Amino acid sequence: LAAAQVGASGRVIGVDMTADMVSKARANVASAGQTEVVDIRLGEIESLPVADNSVDVILSNCVINLSPDKARVFREAHRVLAPGGRLAISDIVALQPVPEGKFSFGGCIAGAALVADTRRMLIEAGFAAIEVDVWEQSAAFIRDWQPGAEAYVASATIRATKPAMVATTEAAEPGAAATQPCCKPGCCG
Repeated sequence: LAAAQVGASGRVIGVDMTADMVSKARANVASAGQTEVVDIRLGEIESLPVADNSVDVILSNCVINLSPDKARVFREAHRVLAPGGRLAISDIVALQPVPEGKFSFGGCIAGAALVADTRRMLIEAGFAAIEVDVWEQSAAFIRDWQPGAEAYVASATIRATKPAMVATTEAAEPGAAATQPCCKPGCCG
């Protein structure tokens, strides 16, 4: 699907932590004739097998809540995004603290981060233009999936942007404007 969005000159990188899923995804890419555009890599979201400042958009669907180190995931996303790059995530977030042991980690509930913590981690990673939009309508399907969990978690769309390069007063040559990444959250906008 993403290959159609980037066109022939674009590139899609898929990352999965299991060799079986990487093999399956590579087979799907080959059968779709997209091997020139799509590259599937074995790796973990806490340590992405992608070069610094090389990605325009990161898409993720319900994976970050499974990571025990979400702050590291967001730092990695920031590292690989090019200046001005965007993060677009659909995931589960906690509306209130989830009591320990109440829900299984594998059920995508126990690992959900609070909305405020998600925002804080994104800010600390260096992101700007942060939006965490909780989808209140998700309560119905969460209740069907895991009765009682709708009081603790919800689906959310999470968006953020890596600040673009900004001009500074420190120039390499007299009279030339230097550019460097933002030094702190919110400095670019």
